[in-house]
Amino acid sequence: MAPSPESRLRADTDPEAALRHIVAGCHADLLKYRAAVLKSARPNGIHQTRVALRRLRAAFGLFRGAVHGPAVRALAAEAKWLARECGPARDLQVFLTETVTDVPPLVRRIGNRLAEVHLRHTRAALSGARFAAFDRALAGFVAKPALPSGARLDAFGRAVLDAHHAKAIRRARKLDQFDTERLHRLRIAIKKLRYAATYFGPAFAPPAFAPGGVKPYIDATARLQGALGALNDRAVAAQVLADLATAARPKEDVALPLKALAKQVASGEKRRRRRLERAWATFRKTGRFWRVTAKPSS
Repeated sequence: MAPSPESRLRADTDPEAALRHIVAGCHADLLKYRAAVLKSARPNGIHQTRVALRRLRAAFGLFRGAVHGPAVRALAAEAKWLARECGPARDLQVFLTETVTDVPPLVRRIGNRLAEVHLRHTRAALSGARFAAFDRALAGFVAKPALPSGARLDAFGRAVLDAHHAKAIRRARKLDQFDTERLHRLRIAIKKLRYAATYFGPAFAPPAFAPGGVKPYIDATARLQGALGALNDRAVAAQVLADLATAARPKEDVALPLKALAKQVASGEKRRRRRLERAWATFRKTGRFWRVTAKPSS
């Protein structure tokens, strides 16, 4: 497996140089998985394309304090637009393959037709003039030399991580009383925190910091994000069910099958909530690696 784009970053890397390095890796992934979407209908292509776009958006947001301006805001906005264009195709994939089981044949047929429509829409977004302009702008951003600022990635990253960790703690107050909207906001906060830990983690490597400190924190945020995502799937499923009902042909009586799937989606709430509680407890016990320095050797 090739090393991640973040693995070559160091504590003394200039934050602007770090951002351009991270964007280069995200851009390469975007082009790789875009090519997969354009030539194949396999689900992984769209999924990984959206991941690359989310990583881009997260990077631009997390490094806003070091690199900002109209060009950066425009790139972040285009990444958001493109991810949104890929969204319906991926949401349908997740619903039919992960959210529900034993999908009735009629719903499966309607889903396959709808998937073809979504795929054509996604391919159009990934091959049009707007994408070409976005692609050129990303390449230009990466190629532009970073101006030395005297700042260090460890100091910059510590401030960003502290802020996002504190925000996640605030977002999770009275977690057991959360509704769908508050769970969604917490999920976004944890997602940004996980990306922050991934991007800034290399700046807190041994010998200055305790060995193995980064991975447990990233694992804890990933587990928490997964638990929140399982609850968020219910909200997404409601839209997918509505789309399937709309896509049904007049002679396709899909009301009862969709009602059964909606009931299946609604079940297991207590189990998902317990999973979230366990994930949150693990996260709270996990040390903040950017604050845990290595013990001096005796």
